[in-house]
Amino acid sequence: VLTEEEGALLLKGRTGEKEAADKKKETAVTTKFKDGITFESGNGDNKMSINGRIQLDYRDFDWSEGKSTGANANDADTFDIRRAYLGAKGTFLKYYDFEVTADFASQSGATSTSAVCTNAACTTTVNAVTGVNTSHLDVAYMNVKWWKQAQFQFGQFKMPFSLEERTSSRFLDFQERSFVNNSSLVPGKERGFMVHGTPFTGVNYALAFSNGQGKNVNEVDIREDSKDVIVHANTNIAEIMGNKDMVIHLGASYANGDLPAAAVGSQRTEGRGAQFFSAAAFTATPGSPAGSNVSMERTRTGLEGAFAYGPVKFQTEWAKANFEGRSATANTSFDRDVKAYYAEALWLITGENYADAYKGGKFDRIKPKADFEPGNGNWGAWEAGIRFSKFDASDFKTTANGNLVGTGVLATGAANEADSWVVGLKWLPNANTRFLINYIDTDFDTAVTVNGVTESGEKALT
Repeated sequence: VLTEEEGALLLKGRTGEKEAADKKKETAVTTKFKDGITFESGNGDNKMSINGRIQLDYRDFDWSEGKSTGANANDADTFDIRRAYLGAKGTFLKYYDFEVTADFASQSGATSTSAVCTNAACTTTVNAVTGVNTSHLDVAYMNVKWWKQAQFQFGQFKMPFSLEERTSSRFLDFQERSFVNNSSLVPGKERGFMVHGTPFTGVNYALAFSNGQGKNVNEVDIREDSKDVIVHANTNIAEIMGNKDMVIHLGASYANGDLPAAAVGSQRTEGRGAQFFSAAAFTATPGSPAGSNVSMERTRTGLEGAFAYGPVKFQTEWAKANFEGRSATANTSFDRDVKAYYAEALWLITGENYADAYKGGKFDRIKPKADFEPGNGNWGAWEAGIRFSKFDASDFKTTANGNLVGTGVLATGAANEADSWVVGLKWLPNANTRFLINYIDTDFDTAVTVNGVTESGEKALT
């Protein structure tokens, strides 16, 4: 027989043991596989995953190699390690997300030819090519998510512009993005700061400030180091309606900023073949006081839409970039536009639902109804698609056709417009593996000349 005091002490001991066990469970680390190897604490407040991707391409072009007067790497039939990413991402103390990823397929550093000694006395030399091949930082950021409605992101990350750009390369509809994804039209990964969130069900927004110079680039000119301002918003009307089998996505983006006068960039075909468009650099007029006004203003706008119901999806985007300034060389103002759009249709032949892959204002991973297993009749997921793209930089002309030096002169042998059709077939044996075959047919508005070979278009199988 226990007294009341003895019973209370015994119950207190049992309660303490349970509390200690619960606390140990909260801090215990478990390992699991969920689209990557993940380490997670028992309470879910802390986790980290090791992840990456490898993309191996083969590209075959109809370019007339035998007639070329020099090397043309873009149109060479080749195997290519397109991407080789390895990184880590996770959450600590519940509210702080992070990601660091490196791209081991990228190259950096100078390549030069120099004299190298062939004997100890260095009396004989030969020419040798020297260079550097290093991994590039892809993304590195921290995201603070105290509130779902307003999160804060710092570092190098994808800027909030374009549905296609915001979609990971792991989940693209085709092997390569469309003409809309030109770096002049759409900001990609840059260094900066962003406020973003989901204030209401089915509504997302983002406001970012970036260097505006591209990936792994800091500001390089003290005379013009203002920041790009980027605004984006999208909504999924089907989510607002509570329809989980449908996506009705609408979005818009805007970016504006000054940058040092430079080239507008170039454009390759969607099969990563011929570089058909390039233009000479703009030059800007220094103002008074000396050193000011050496920039041009770049304004970018974009519209996007997607409709998906069950295994069928339609998606389209349009983007425009305007470059405005005054040329120091020609002593005249310039105002040039680059525009592009695409429209595509896709069908999941095996019946998966596109709405299941839509998260946070973009399309994510498609998971097959059943993974491929040799011999049991399961073949994973299959998808077919077609896309039309249009690139229009008709404001850029040669000097003979009216553009003055320093105002964006079209390069000799280049075209300023192109149309492209892509037909693709995709096989997903499982959610982490994809095999794709794409046929790309590109027509240039005027013939393009590369190393003595002139072509009016390009056909590629990738």
